Amino acid sequence: LQCWEVRRRNSSEWCHFVRTNPDCRLEGGFLDYLDGVFCAFPARLLPLAVTLYACWLLYLFVILGVTAEKFFCPNLSAISTNLRLAFSLTSSLHGVTFLAFGNGAPDVFSAVVAFSDPRTAGLAIGAVFGAGVFVTTVVAGGIALVKPFTAASRPFLRDVIFYMVAVFLTFMVLYLGRIRLGEALGYLGLYIFYVFTVVLCTWIHRRQRGDRLAPSRPWEPGRACGPHGGGSLGGTAHCGSPRPPELLTDTEEQEPTGSGSSDYGEEYRPLLPYQESSLRILAAGLSPVDYRKWRRKPWYWRLFKVLKVSERRVDPSQGHTRPPRPHSAPSSQVPVELLLLLTVPVVDPDKEDLNWKRPLNCLHVITGPLLCILTLKSGTYGLYQIQGVFPVWVLVALVGTVVAVLVFSTTSNEEPPKYHCVFAFLGFLVSAMWINAAATELVNILRTLGVIFQLSNTVLGLTLLAWGNSIGDTFSDLTMARQGYPRMAFSACFGGIIFNILVGVGLGCLLQMSASQMVVKLEPDGLLVWILAGALGLSLAFSLVAVPAQCFQLGKAYGACLLLYYAAFLAVALLTEFGVIRAATA
Repeated sequence: LQCWEVRRRNSSEWCHFVRTNPDCRLEGGFLDYLDGVFCAFPARLLPLAVTLYACWLLYLFVILGVTAEKFFCPNLSAISTNLRLAFSLTSSLHGVTFLAFGNGAPDVFSAVVAFSDPRTAGLAIGAVFGAGVFVTTVVAGGIALVKPFTAASRPFLRDVIFYMVAVFLTFMVLYLGRIRLGEALGYLGLYIFYVFTVVLCTWIHRRQRGDRLAPSRPWEPGRACGPHGGGSLGGTAHCGSPRPPELLTDTEEQEPTGSGSSDYGEEYRPLLPYQESSLRILAAGLSPVDYRKWRRKPWYWRLFKVLKVSERRVDPSQGHTRPPRPHSAPSSQVPVELLLLLTVPVVDPDKEDLNWKRPLNCLHVITGPLLCILTLKSGTYGLYQIQGVFPVWVLVALVGTVVAVLVFSTTSNEEPPKYHCVFAFLGFLVSAMWINAAATELVNILRTLGVIFQLSNTVLGLTLLAWGNSIGDTFSDLTMARQGYPRMAFSACFGGIIFNILVGVGLGCLLQMSASQMVVKLEPDGLLVWILAGALGLSLAFSLVAVPAQCFQLGKAYGACLLLYYAAFLAVALLTEFGVIRAATA
């Protein structure tokens, strides 16, 4: 029996059904949501349980966004800087590899978790296709409505063609019902070929302009993964937003230049040098709000800062959305960020001290590995007892404590050590484990909501998961269009999601293969999957024909058509889900 049939039974049998039915077992995760809603809550309180689950779902999206924006992506950029990859690679290659991975981390980890179980593979397919339809219609159409503009021709054509090939490849594996090793490697190979094409187009375009291909500047993680270089797609680097960015490489548009805003904290710099105590440095490092600004504001401003979900500001001089710098302003969701500050170090080459906080970084040596071992396989390895006596997590804590004492005794508060770059790798690993844990809970709670409302995983993926992963980019792109940069925002709509579908599906399936099982089985939810894939392919074909037909001059008519198309698609998808539209039987 399938788990969703529990709602067809008497409420007195719900708890026994979910506990004895193998299909109701959730893979991974720390909480058993099905047991909680059908056993812990009485049947009359089911609406309350659903409300609590919905709030927790929204908070999981916040955790994903904050972790990727302020911890994962800055450390990834710091790694590339310390390895001096920013000097040897072109800005376009950096944008479609390191920066794209940093911004697409939530989508990739969600896909990996969803593909780990054939029952939830529909979530990954629905999210990948659903986000593709949403971004290429609603977001792109909204940009055209807000600010009519002329699109960059060559990057647009290149990215739409690559995306159509990726959609066709996914359509084929869905038709076959499985992904073998060759298909999984094909996804990753196609993305490598796309990266090569971006770099080649950059070189050809600059060669035609007679410009010498100058080495790019080091990336500045302190600017919160918001750097954008001369690159192909002109997209923004929305660090923390689920869709990866693309950079200007061969677009004809030139970026405006200007100096960033000055740090208001300069006025608090003391006239005479002094040394802060380790305890004060630790307290300042663990504070997710800036106490100097905090104490000058009224109570209602403080309440708003604590409750608000995210804080993004647009710097007109730079022409892109720039999230707040780490530890510099009241940020989203103080509780979760406090836990992140306790466990994830952040290396910031944009600061003179590289964001070195000696007592806090020494604490990270203990808490970081401890969090990794306790979140790996939902704590299975961390709670394992050596010889049945000594837990693994205790051993990790003891080793971390010894290393932390050595680091603290051999360093100073004023100057970071020579091996400070190692903390960037530690921060990258720990933030990745945070994202993976949040993605696991996200997939499990979405499957639970599907059981409660008797909805397929595909419709949950193309609605809730796709909307949650795309809402940040929607506001960022529309804001950027209103600021006068619609071309950059529009290019990111078609270029950024290439990373999600190719790396998300390819890597997600590849990691699930083993020596004994080289095939990942897919269980598509009937007609709805084909409607979803066909809608995405049709929207891309429409843009591929309509945009060149208008000489790449996009106005409100084009935007209105895209919005109407998405409304029609969503109506057809929901009617199919509820059985109004059915496939013809022979």
